[in-house]
Amino acid sequence: MTPTTSDTTNRRHTSHWGAFTAAVQNGKLVGVTPFEKDSDPATYLKSIPGAVHSEARIAGPVVRKGWLENGPGGNRESRGAEPFVAVSWDNALDLVADELRRVKRDFRNESIMAGSYGWSSAGKFHHARTQLHRFMNCFGGFTGQIGTYSTAAATAIMPHVVGTATAALAGTSSKSISDHAQLMVCFGGLPLGNMQSAVGGVGDHDTLRWLREARANGCEFVSISPIREDMAEFIQAGWLQPKPNTDTAVMLALAHVLATESLHDEGFLSSHCVGYDSFERYVLGESDGQPKTPEWAAAISGTEADAIRSLARRMSSTRTMLTCTYSLQRGDHGEQPFWMVVVLAAMLGQIGLPGGGFAMGYGSIGVNRDAARDLSVPILPAGRNPVESSIPVARISDMLLHPGEPYQFNGMDCRYPDIKLVYWSGGNPFHHHQDVNRLIRAWQGPDTIIVNEPWWTATARHADIVLPATTSLERNDLSASAGDRFVMAMQKSVEPVGDARNDFDIFLGLARRLGIAEAFDEGRDEEAWVRHLYDLTHRFAAQRGVELPGFDAFWEQGFVEIPPPAKPFVMFDDFRSDPEEHPLRTPSGKVEIFSEKIAGFGYDDCPGHPVWQEPVEWLGAESAKRYPLHLISNQPSARLHSQMDQGSVSRDTKIRGREPITMHTDDATARGLADGDIARVFNDRGEVLAGVAISDGILPGVVALATGAWYDPLEPGKAGTLDIHGNPNVLTLDKGTSKLAQGPAAQSALVEIDRYDGVLPEITVFSQPTVIER
Repeated sequence: MTPTTSDTTNRRHTSHWGAFTAAVQNGKLVGVTPFEKDSDPATYLKSIPGAVHSEARIAGPVVRKGWLENGPGGNRESRGAEPFVAVSWDNALDLVADELRRVKRDFRNESIMAGSYGWSSAGKFHHARTQLHRFMNCFGGFTGQIGTYSTAAATAIMPHVVGTATAALAGTSSKSISDHAQLMVCFGGLPLGNMQSAVGGVGDHDTLRWLREARANGCEFVSISPIREDMAEFIQAGWLQPKPNTDTAVMLALAHVLATESLHDEGFLSSHCVGYDSFERYVLGESDGQPKTPEWAAAISGTEADAIRSLARRMSSTRTMLTCTYSLQRGDHGEQPFWMVVVLAAMLGQIGLPGGGFAMGYGSIGVNRDAARDLSVPILPAGRNPVESSIPVARISDMLLHPGEPYQFNGMDCRYPDIKLVYWSGGNPFHHHQDVNRLIRAWQGPDTIIVNEPWWTATARHADIVLPATTSLERNDLSASAGDRFVMAMQKSVEPVGDARNDFDIFLGLARRLGIAEAFDEGRDEEAWVRHLYDLTHRFAAQRGVELPGFDAFWEQGFVEIPPPAKPFVMFDDFRSDPEEHPLRTPSGKVEIFSEKIAGFGYDDCPGHPVWQEPVEWLGAESAKRYPLHLISNQPSARLHSQMDQGSVSRDTKIRGREPITMHTDDATARGLADGDIARVFNDRGEVLAGVAISDGILPGVVALATGAWYDPLEPGKAGTLDIHGNPNVLTLDKGTSKLAQGPAAQSALVEIDRYDGVLPEITVFSQPTVIER
């Protein structure tokens, strides 16, 4: 499987943003050609060669100077500012192994955090988080993370409401929608850029195709978002522009219209749902004295009452699909809009109908949902974690700042563990996590932070021991996404850059030092593992009547295409046809509009049915007098999260080297700002520089600064310093969505903006930090 000089120009590969063929000259990746079956390739594939050979690559193992000289915890307050010392691989692995032994011996395994949240590789074998978890499970366990930053609130609420977290991640197939839906109401819109990526890769970006088919078949669209570009222009969608974080109020008003005008399906609510009566009393104002009328919602959201009333009537009169992007549940009380989408679909009585009901995540991730859904491609097994210690994914700073303190989560009374060692492999918490300045203070707590990473991200710069990892193009693997119709080979195209090693080899080196190598590798090397995972896929496919070629033929071809199912998938169609024979996995077996279980938790921020609760920060808050702009930290169009920010496509979108911030003409004029200016964006949590991009396609009072600009502080390692590049998480709020999910509330953030007239600092995050050779 290792390429030779003569065949490296035709190596198949894939990534989160699409499949391609790699072009190599003299051992260096010089270009990529999109997969021939991809109808709409992602534009930022062209960033891959520059990223692989980036100046920001980590050349070899290094150790922070203060840690090397003083041992664990040495000069921990200097993380991010202190130089590194180059060491050999043997030295680095010995140091890591010794430190793992020390922490396990003196503090037990729950004092080791191996969360490593992030997309890492699209591969099924070289998936960094799984590799780390497998290694740590062999070593005796670790403290992990529950949920994801993308969907934490959604995957917490959905099991209570419809019995499965997958309802937050998947839905009725796009073909069923294009064939049957007559109205698609999209809370958060359908941002096409988001649908260019998928966790396991995308063989064919078919979003444009099925959306055009839906339009040709008569489906109309309504986008409910403060940003016009959240829906493609060719769709010719209606546009409602609520203030951020007020979607739940709009949904409650839609429910009020359905209830008061007898447009709801009483039969479905009676046969397939529980708790509607309690919810209706709230909507009508009988339980709290406030009817949730369109006029009430208009005062909160800024959306016209007549527009809400008209939309409710349209929804009830035709086959309607309701969708909700993940962004809505990343705000304060983010559980509520996802719960309300289900309630609205239940009131319409369309759950389980072709092209009707609800689907979460459309517009958030690139899966076409028309592949053979029951054909699984196994990932490297991580094994069982012997340690019963984990935290909600976005509570990292809380854990590090408050070890031993109690907190509530999804009906459980929990305590934060006392973490002495953090091992990160795959992912970049200085991108994902909110309130970066608070994270910097929290990051100074552990004795040791170890990072496997290809590039000098902020996370690597704030580590004690940094081990250079390969990119996917420097190793062999295979990939597939649950909603895609291709299994793709990921063929090694170039040799490891610098002294990089793949995560499997790194952990195997540690496993040998710790006496757990046999349990970790099971006697298989990379090639044997990739063959093994494909052979399991081959076996599963045969059991389902799908014939796949043998491994050698698959590897030679570079991909295999799986035929679509004969019948497009419709979520909950069996439950709709017979709720007694196919009950949901909820306590009642039905859709829980009111949840006795959640009510029993006694949470003041998440009661037993959907409600409107004011976010801690929004345009109706008292704090809006000081900070009158609502910051949306949406997904970027030129990269995936922070991945590929060092690539040419992302860097070409910068304004004088800074991440662009989109703002309405009126807001810019009021602050004396023009297109191309550099602005200081600030609140009580921090300040960043960003380039001004003026648009009439955004709601006045709202600004959008995409996630993923690599954190580049003016004074490295110091909390509170100016970020000169435009990382929005310097500004976002580090607060749980509620006690139920404790998800990230990044979309609840207020800021102010003024012009930056100082000397513009040079961006340094894409270059090398100081490394001392010894």
